[in-house]
Order: sequence, then structure tokens, then C-alpha cells
Amino acid sequence: MGSARLGLILARCVATAALVVFLLPQAKAQKVNVSGRYQCAQAKMRGKVIACKAAPLILKNDGHFELRGWEGSYFVSGGWVELSDSLIKTRAKLEPGHKIVLRYYGKHGLVEMTYERRVAEMGKTALS
Repeated sequence: MGSARLGLILARCVATAALVVFLLPQAKAQKVNVSGRYQCAQAKMRGKVIACKAAPLILKNDGHFELRGWEGSYFVSGGWVELSDSLIKTRAKLEPGHKIVLRYYGKHGLVEMTYERRVAEMGKTALS
């Protein structure tokens, strides 16, 4: 009678595991497409917002980026875009409205650069 009872317990465990696997909602990873050309919308230095004339941030489809001659790779991790090359690694914050905010310490102290992607389709005049 011991082997019959063991078989019943094993069958219950297998049924419970199958039920859990098939009935729990499966979380699918969302792949965020941030590739594109981002123009510098504003810069903040020493607490003052100034007009930005910096070179654009270009995020390519293949996971590489260009910024003022700096080239490397990027990937999206949560609400951040991580930019890196062989020596430097930094993060930029993703914000609503196709914006990326890059903060770093430069010769003027803490600098905050806001880059904005402008998406325009043929036949539409509105930018988003």
C-alpha cells in the first residue's frame, strides 16, 4: 500500500506543478525601441537652463551609439539607457515624450543634457 500512496502523492505534485505553470500569467519582456536621432533640447549648468547647441545623440538599431565623436554600445535596462565603450560606462534616464536625460560632471560641475527625439512621418506636420 506504500507504493500506491507514493504514486498518488507524486501524481498530485505533477498536477499541481502543471496547473501553476499554465494558469499563472506569463510576463513577457517588453523590448523598448529607443533607436533614433536625438537633438539636444536644453542643457542645465550650475542650475541655469541654457539653449543647447550640442551634437545629436544617435542610437542605432544595432545597439551602437554616437555622441560628439564618442562611439560605443548601448542597451535599455528598465527606465535607463546604459551607454558604454571599452573605458567609460554611464546611464541616461528615459523620460516620457521621447526624451533622454544625461547627467555628468564636467568642467562646469554637474551638467544635465536633455535630448529629444523628434518623430515626423511623411504627410504629417506634427512632431511627437
